[in-house]
Amino acid sequence: MAKTDPKKTARAKRVRRIRKKIIGNSVQPRLRVFKSNKHIYAQIIDDSAGITIVSMSTQDKSYTKPEESDKTGDAKQVGLLLAQAAKTAGVSKVVFDRGGYIYHGRVKALSEGAREGGLQF
Repeated sequence: MAKTDPKKTARAKRVRRIRKKIIGNSVQPRLRVFKSNKHIYAQIIDDSAGITIVSMSTQDKSYTKPEESDKTGDAKQVGLLLAQAAKTAGVSKVVFDRGGYIYHGRVKALSEGAREGGLQF
């Protein structure tokens, strides 16, 4: 019998609990965050149509890593780039889905970068 990581199951429960309350539509889509140990990913999703409108990550081709940068700085830069791409796609208001992570560190930096880029939460 395989062991299950308690951190992963706890985060999955938090994700399900959050997703009950947060639903994105065409007027106000959902901004979803996922972070790994090295990278951060963000998507703007229209749940009513079931499509991803815009996505951005530290692995994206349009992202260039600055010389002196930490993971929090990278997250803020991803937020700024995501906001620019969302504006070109016609999105100005979003609902923030933190993905089961606490609103701290890289998640907070990404949301602040998106706000600086012009997205409204």
